[in-house]
Amino acid sequence: MAIQDIYPTALRLLGRPVLVVGGGPVAARRAKGLLDAGARVTVVAPLASPALAELADAGLLAWEPRTYRPSDVDGVWFVQTATGDSAVDAQVSADSESQRIWCVNASDHESSAAWTPAVAVVDDVKIAVNAGGDPRRAMALRDAVATALETGDLPLRRHRVSGTGAATGSVALVGGGPGDTGLITVRGRRLLGQADVVVADRLGPRELLNELAPDVRVIEVGKTPGHHPVPQSEINRILVDEAQQGHRVVRLKGGDPYVLGRGGEEAEFCRQHGVEVEVVPGVTSAISVPAAAGIPVTHRGLAKGFSVVTGHEELSEVPARADHTVVLLMGVGQLRDSAASLARAGLPPETPVGIVENGYLPNQRVTIGTLGTIADQAEAAGVANPAVIVIGDVVRVSPFAPSHFKTADYSTITPNSPRVLSL
Repeated sequence: MAIQDIYPTALRLLGRPVLVVGGGPVAARRAKGLLDAGARVTVVAPLASPALAELADAGLLAWEPRTYRPSDVDGVWFVQTATGDSAVDAQVSADSESQRIWCVNASDHESSAAWTPAVAVVDDVKIAVNAGGDPRRAMALRDAVATALETGDLPLRRHRVSGTGAATGSVALVGGGPGDTGLITVRGRRLLGQADVVVADRLGPRELLNELAPDVRVIEVGKTPGHHPVPQSEINRILVDEAQQGHRVVRLKGGDPYVLGRGGEEAEFCRQHGVEVEVVPGVTSAISVPAAAGIPVTHRGLAKGFSVVTGHEELSEVPARADHTVVLLMGVGQLRDSAASLARAGLPPETPVGIVENGYLPNQRVTIGTLGTIADQAEAAGVANPAVIVIGDVVRVSPFAPSHFKTADYSTITPNSPRVLSL
């Protein structure tokens, strides 16, 4: 049988009687698949594998512990034979053919009237692959397609609402990480590929928006320091309104939705209005952006803990020690005040400070200095948001930093600059 002879289709077997002849592992797998499709399964075999016996004991299928009879195919819609005996399988196939019943003959795929594909299910999509009678090839292709769907490399978005009821929308708060497209989670990438509407921040993996289908709407709600063109209350309303119209909505945020991202407010508002909401964690910039410059927020012998703050007002409540890392988010505009606050709290002016702008992006830049010099350095270098500021001895670990901070030294480095630092 040439592959051109195959007409791919799908069977709806819900509530319909089907027959499985054979009691081994192949028969058990086929019986399980038929049960998953809602069929009424009868198994005919003198002996049954433990898996089949378990299904029979649970009342999920009927097992006739005997040899096959031609009358067994009477009245069924579909037959699967997998006895391991080619003569018996051929007889079952011939009896089915005489009654115009589709039969899969596991012993002889060339003469089988039907083939069972390699199957995987992703979301509500069922992938079925036939590969010219080569089951291992079919399974490899199935797995490759399933992985591409899982990771968002292939489109999984719905274009037609199934059923007669109104579409039910949903909201996913997706943490996109620090901006590099490779640092969003697999789950986040998959949901983005399913979205009808994307409500996007200024930060995060913006390049992924270019991969969306042309009819996916992108609603820009990005904020910059001191400029919030779309207030948070309006963002909350957009999420609920779009979901209530039956859309799959992805709120694509930089970093993690629950780390200074107001994701908690958005999730609470959605739930209060009866909208299903899923939160997908992201790689928070508080940890990932320092890592882009080789700065760990904790390091044995240097720091056992860290605090994440957004302004100098909170700094009076964090430990003012060089062995406790302080990470400032959205802190460039208040850097001078923040440095002064930490100095007043007792942090030495020689404490190392690192600023990482545009972490993981091509224009990433690292500025290294001390608590006493960093504000002047940042002003001279024109440091701007988005940036993460790291204060503490962990900055010494960075490959961009001098080995010791014995003098008020600094450097401003881009990824392509030579890493030459002098004391």
